[in-house]
Amino acid sequence: MASAELRLEGIGKRFGEVVALDNVSLVVERGELVTILGPSGSGKTTLLKVVAGFESPDHGSVKVDGVEIASLPPAKRNIGMMFQNYALFPHLNVRKNVAFSLEMRNTEKGEIDRRVTDALELVELAGYDERLPRQLSGGQQQRVALARAIVFNPRLLLLDEPFGALDRKLRETLQLEVRRLQQRLGLTTIFITHDQEEALVLSDRIAVMSKGAIQQIATRAEIYERPVNDFVADFVGESNIFHGVVSARNTVTLDNGRMLQVKSDATPGKRLGVLMRPERFSSSGANVFAGEVLDAIYLGASFKLRLRCESGIELLVRQPARGKLPMVAQRLTVGIDADELHLFDL
Repeated sequence: MASAELRLEGIGKRFGEVVALDNVSLVVERGELVTILGPSGSGKTTLLKVVAGFESPDHGSVKVDGVEIASLPPAKRNIGMMFQNYALFPHLNVRKNVAFSLEMRNTEKGEIDRRVTDALELVELAGYDERLPRQLSGGQQQRVALARAIVFNPRLLLLDEPFGALDRKLRETLQLEVRRLQQRLGLTTIFITHDQEEALVLSDRIAVMSKGAIQQIATRAEIYERPVNDFVADFVGESNIFHGVVSARNTVTLDNGRMLQVKSDATPGKRLGVLMRPERFSSSGANVFAGEVLDAIYLGASFKLRLRCESGIELLVRQPARGKLPMVAQRLTVGIDADELHLFDL
């Protein structure tokens, strides 16, 4: 398949007084999978619809391999799409569902048969040709939808929360299958989700959206380890977020007066956000917190604890599930080193 570069520049879209997209710019490289991650109402699905041609931007450009496509109807864009609700034709069998987009393109019958057979083999549905959608499981229906989205050799693949209706185990299985298939085909792909774990599993890069704007776009590790603001730090992964002021070299004084040892060359007086990931705590460290267990949850591989510390701070802490689960009201001391704290501008 011939993958393409997608370039969005200054995309704006309003629905009445609501700003759905606020000058969004994004480049998706050939063969790259970029996940658009954000809560409901953040603008991620509207952005996907602009790329697909189901919504027209108020301003900005949509270019594929340098060619403007914003004025083209969806059928002329050569883009494959996969939706959460599958959108399969209930009266057509698997083979005919997959063949539909090729028939609409007036593809020769022998070529249709060959491509449909190849697509069903790719999604591991060989032999399911004559089954109707109602005779398939949810996961099998998703595989049919994926085969239909790739059978005509699209330049781009757009996936709009395709696994949202599936149970967790099946969803995780299909995530890995889609990722392997996308890499095998080298397909330039945009994946829409509100599920942070799904984004971390699938993506080459993640674009975090809020209120119609991209807050940060970066690799999975960078998004998690070095979020640029409160929203990204809070939305991606579990977090402890505090605000404070640089009071001395490598020292931040939080708003409640607690002093932290950090690694920073920021000028004294500068306000910063401080992120502590729950799994980065241990039994000791440069910054020690003593407190009382408010909640203790057993999660198999780990204990999830909420502590009320003597400084008035509440902390979320994850510990490996070794020994007994701490009891509510038990006293506990945890620590975190300076290089495990991430600082960001406010």
